[in-house]
Amino acid sequence: MKNTVQTQTENRPTRTGLQPDREYLAPPANISATDDEYVIDVDMPGVSKAGLEVTVEGNELTIIGRRTDQAPTGNAYYRESLDADYCRSFDLGPDVDTSKIRAEMQQGILKLHLPKSERVKPRRITIAS
Repeated sequence: MKNTVQTQTENRPTRTGLQPDREYLAPPANISATDDEYVIDVDMPGVSKAGLEVTVEGNELTIIGRRTDQAPTGNAYYRESLDADYCRSFDLGPDVDTSKIRAEMQQGILKLHLPKSERVKPRRITIAS
């Protein structure tokens, strides 16, 4: 995977062309790798499986998470959480097999499994006698 593309470096709301009436945050992400795959963990509190949209177009992976609207009970006097959805994109290298990407969502964390192409996985060469 090439370096990630992050259009929003701070967690401040920004407007995009996705839905002009909504603001979007760039959720924090962690990326790890094994010999077989890359794993991206994306924190998206307040987003359910139904509110997720994960797409691959060309070499760009885009994640959109829409929060469920939860109106506070009573009068809000202090609030740190923002009424914004999430949007994050990553550029994928040619070593990712985009046809086999898997996703799972548990407790507000999206986990994406991006398998490496067979041609880039390490393999042992048998030596003929």
